[in-house]
Amino acid sequence: MAGIDQPSPWWSAARYADRKPFLMARSAITKAVRAWFDEQGFAEVETAILQVSPGNETHLHAPRTELTRADGTRATRYLRTSPEFAAKKLLAAGEAKIFEFARVFRDRERGDLHLPEFTMLEWYRANAPYDAVMADSIVVIAQAAQATGIGRFSFRGRTADPFAEPESLTVAAAFERFAGIDLLATIAEGEGDRAQLAAAAKTRVRIADDDTWSDIFSKVLVEHVEPRLGQGRLTVLFEYPTPEAALARAKAADPRVAERFEVYACGVELANGFGELTDAAEQRHRFDLAMDEKARRYGERYPLDDDFLDAVAAMPESSGIALGFDRLVMLASGALRIDQVVWTPPAGEA
Repeated sequence: MAGIDQPSPWWSAARYADRKPFLMARSAITKAVRAWFDEQGFAEVETAILQVSPGNETHLHAPRTELTRADGTRATRYLRTSPEFAAKKLLAAGEAKIFEFARVFRDRERGDLHLPEFTMLEWYRANAPYDAVMADSIVVIAQAAQATGIGRFSFRGRTADPFAEPESLTVAAAFERFAGIDLLATIAEGEGDRAQLAAAAKTRVRIADDDTWSDIFSKVLVEHVEPRLGQGRLTVLFEYPTPEAALARAKAADPRVAERFEVYACGVELANGFGELTDAAEQRHRFDLAMDEKARRYGERYPLDDDFLDAVAAMPESSGIALGFDRLVMLASGALRIDQVVWTPPAGEA
């Protein structure tokens, strides 16, 4: 029972009526996007939520659980942070074009743009360069806007036209333009020079003694670059530095950068795409480094999924992308917060 100073629950008729237009917009966008993928010949897949490993990035945190087997023994499993590991196994199995509206989970995340449980729209193209899924993402965003009839996205005083030709900007150019930093000068042989970046960024962000190259990079990105992206039109930010490659392959013409991109609207990150790494040994090396850093920072590490690493070695050259579907619905429906566009807000919250 709600207290006198407490808001009524989200499922009360009056509050639900306020959210209903956003939910109808969500249904319209889902239908339109699903139809577009069907027209393009993609297969819709449903991959398992419980995984041996939830993902192996330093700052991603996942809920965990234990399963009891028929013989009474117990096995640790994690709620996935992305369907990526399972999707790439399907690519190795022979699927060529797949997509999924995936329920994913993140601990330590909550805010106007973050939920602990949310929907990620993820898709992959085998034997396709990463600019193929880059182009897909622009079309999918426009499909969402067309489904609701919204002319411009608006969020926190910023606007973006989802139908305009997007801005294309390398990460290095963005750092130079918005922070006055020569980012590529701080990278050699795939590694970031922490001292050099710290010297270049010391007047731009606050730097702690234990900040790594990646920490400083992220501070500059968040404080000086991201707020300037997606202004008036979408921005495609591409060629991430190799230390931030994650699961992307290095660019053949310049190994200082990777085939990774993100799409922004109104300063909001909507999508993160890769030209996928197919070197299993390199992927294992990156995961080991990330888990060492997670252990140093957070006192925990996640296991590696050896089946996934085997699949990486077997999959064809591919491109893939993860798009925050709830964020897209928020912008395309005119909502102010991400929890306004989900059918049932997080458990335990009003």
